[in-house]
Amino acid sequence: MARRRKRGRDITGILLLDKPMDMTSNKALQQVKYLYFAQKAGHTGALDPIATGVLPICFGEATKFSQFLLNADKKYRVVGKLGQKTTTSDREGEVIEEKPVDVTEEQLVKVVQQFIGTISQVPSMYSALKKDGVPLYKLAREGIEVEREAREVTIHSINLLSFDGDTFELDVHCSKGTYIRNLVEDIGDELGCGAHVRDLCRTAVSHLQLSDCVTMPQLETMKQADEKRAMDELLIPLEEALQHIPSLELDDDQAYYICLGQSVQISGAPESEEFILKSPQGFLGIGCLDDDGKVAPRRLIKQD
Repeated sequence: MARRRKRGRDITGILLLDKPMDMTSNKALQQVKYLYFAQKAGHTGALDPIATGVLPICFGEATKFSQFLLNADKKYRVVGKLGQKTTTSDREGEVIEEKPVDVTEEQLVKVVQQFIGTISQVPSMYSALKKDGVPLYKLAREGIEVEREAREVTIHSINLLSFDGDTFELDVHCSKGTYIRNLVEDIGDELGCGAHVRDLCRTAVSHLQLSDCVTMPQLETMKQADEKRAMDELLIPLEEALQHIPSLELDDDQAYYICLGQSVQISGAPESEEFILKSPQGFLGIGCLDDDGKVAPRRLIKQD
């Protein structure tokens, strides 16, 4: 039987997309994949439909490394509404509790500061986490609730940007896996009046900033104008996207054995859990230290 021919262009790189509001991350991914006529594409961590902001889209070989961006720190700008709790902890859900709001800015700042550091969160039933392969939000929409284990996340900083009595805006720098809707709801609970997310924007994934993102309308305009080269020039190389990971320079011999899947004894290797491997010719992939302290390949790009 003849092998099925793959459709689309074999391109590699990462597009920084400013995800549109009221669109799922998967729909945004499929639209971008269509606009680029790409063989293979994936995103690096879903944003809620109501959220906008940085959604890195990986093409080709870059899809192998999406996990390393998924594991990076994130920054968010969030607007919270006091006095109302909803089924989804954001404005998409039904209001399930309303209380009067009698909160001063001083009280809000004091409560917000309590969440800086390592905290425990129970993932929302409306999250993209999966139970037996099914996203929790799909189960929630069917009225099914399952037990979720609490997990620790780190809030590096929270800054109050504005407050007008029942609405506040925060700038949050946090670790991977942080649920901003949980954070806002917990702040509301501590204040005794409840709260939910009204608006949410991811402003950074590691060093990748919202200001460097392209919008869907911009891509669609370029596609209509047949500006393929300009669209391809928007893609950033893997090494640039993974700058937050330490790197290790290999010589040609070391790179040869690494590409064969073998471990190599190299002095001065980073002590981090993972690091970029670079040969004299450029980016090779991600490496780690094995049990013997040797440098081993963890994930490599395809070699020509």
